[in-house]
Amino acid sequence: MAKQLVVRLRADGTVDAETIGMHGPECLDHIEALEALLDAETVSSRFTEEYTSTAVHGATRLEAEQTDGAP
Repeated sequence: MAKQLVVRLRADGTVDAETIGMHGPECLDHIEALEALLDAETVSSRFTEEYTSTAVHGATRLEAEQTDGAP
C-alpha cells in the first residue's frame, strides 16, 4: 500500500489528518511535520490495531488558530 497523509479541512477551522500505509512511529513524523506547517498542535490522537503491524493507519485531529487576519 502506498504511504498517504489524508488531510481534511473542516468548516469550523479544525483539521483531521490520517496516515495510511506507514509503519510504527513513522506516522508520527508526518503528523509532527503537519503540525509545524499549520502552526497547530494535536488535540486528540489514536492508533489503530495496525500500528504495530506491517500496515499502519493512525488518525489525528488538529486545531489551528489563524493569527494573520487572512480568511
